[in-house]
Amino acid sequence: MDMPLVIIVGAGPAGLTAALELVRDGRMRPIVLEASQEIGGISRTVEYKGNRMDIGGHRFFSKSDWVMDWWREILPIAVADATVEIAYQGQRRKVGSGDTAANGDDLVMLVRDRLSRIYFLRKYFDYPIKLNATTLTNLGPVRLLRIGVSYVWAMLFQRRPERSLEDFLVNRFGGELYRTFFKDYTEKVWGVSCDRISAEWGAQRIKGLSIVEALRHALRQRFGGSARAQATKTSLIEHFLYPRMGPGQMWQEVARRVIEGGGEVRFGQQVKGMRHEAGRVVSVLAEDAAGQVVEVRGDHVISTMPVKDLVAGMLPPAPADVRDVAAALPYRDFITVGLLVSRMRANPQARSGRADNMPPDNWIYIQERDVRVGRLQVFNNWSPDLVADSGRVWLGLEYFCQEGDDLWRRGDPAMIDFAAGELEKIGMIDRADVLDGTVIRVPKTYPAYFGAYEEFPRVRDWLDGIGNLWLVGRNGMHRYNNQDHSMLTAKLAVEAILDGKTDKAAIWSVNIDDDYHEERRSAP
Repeated sequence: MDMPLVIIVGAGPAGLTAALELVRDGRMRPIVLEASQEIGGISRTVEYKGNRMDIGGHRFFSKSDWVMDWWREILPIAVADATVEIAYQGQRRKVGSGDTAANGDDLVMLVRDRLSRIYFLRKYFDYPIKLNATTLTNLGPVRLLRIGVSYVWAMLFQRRPERSLEDFLVNRFGGELYRTFFKDYTEKVWGVSCDRISAEWGAQRIKGLSIVEALRHALRQRFGGSARAQATKTSLIEHFLYPRMGPGQMWQEVARRVIEGGGEVRFGQQVKGMRHEAGRVVSVLAEDAAGQVVEVRGDHVISTMPVKDLVAGMLPPAPADVRDVAAALPYRDFITVGLLVSRMRANPQARSGRADNMPPDNWIYIQERDVRVGRLQVFNNWSPDLVADSGRVWLGLEYFCQEGDDLWRRGDPAMIDFAAGELEKIGMIDRADVLDGTVIRVPKTYPAYFGAYEEFPRVRDWLDGIGNLWLVGRNGMHRYNNQDHSMLTAKLAVEAILDGKTDKAAIWSVNIDDDYHEERRSAP
């Protein structure tokens, strides 16, 4: 008797997690269909002349014990980091205990210091915003007074019904702080005003953060407090795990184990459609690199492909209203410009401590209104092994755009020159110190929460009615899941399949009631 077959669309974190869980169980065989020639989706590592890029930045941190242990089983902690403590599941634990690897082994996780700051008014602000001397000095007395008055007004007299992201943010920070640190940046990221973005976005991405929380954290830092209290919000963690060679290293190793365990990973397989009959998918249609369409039959399908493309390819077609909503679902696309520089400009607030003036941040939110760059990654601070020459600074400038707009169409040399010019304009580098650069474009990186998204339940209900089709991951669910959330949706889908269940409610509950989210402000 042939083993039941599970077709998995996409070799990103969700798809590969599902594949490995199926291989480990042994009752069903997974076939992963991946459109590209790479592993990891947006969690892949891109290499350029020996320098490695992490697309979007991936901190390996979760409040799920299952996820943390899963990661650590794939890539153990380096011995040098064995005594470092990291907070998860509300506790501080020695992450290296019992699972350490040799220092010289590339297949290891490092424990990295967490630091993200905001760059605004050509100055550095702590993130989350802290009520310390740096913040007070940078803002100045007039701006501080306006922030305080508007916060009190919002708390006591003008609580808004939360229909939009703007309502959500003003209710927690007051109008002046919202306009200072959230409005322009968020609109730079999404390309629409905050009053057009669903309040659900705030609930998913920055739930639990507020002025009150910032005050509590400041007091805990100043006077101490319980480890459990200090570890409550993901935004306040001080360390995270990170694969020595970048996030793609994790998923390359997972793919290797899937294949070793009897599963398949087929590259260059662009899924174009799915045939369904009597409430079940019967086959998946994929186009290979030569343009030939191959039909793969299976017993279950786990999909991480964009919902827009999935619905468009259903045979027979989905109902007209479902097709219309799915076709109009919004996405935000993404460009990373890698710049290799010999040095950065000196800035006393950067806290560099290096001759090349490199700041210690993992990433820096560029709040400045006169440039289009949204965030700056310092790849050296994710892992020293991401940089071919330790004497160079390897930067990633992140631009949020729409496929086909002026940024997307700009040629690579022009885009590199544009990005270097923006960093020079805001005083971070001198263009003459740029040694090399590259450009990475990623379509449909961020499913968006405005426009047709309001009607998304129609699409979800119709797709959920197909009993053996399971939507998981970020694009698969049109939900801004973090890496760990995507893994948990895959785990739950596999458990349901193995248990013979068809209810998908548990999968959709992931990233709804969690009391933490990876710190990314109200943006990627």
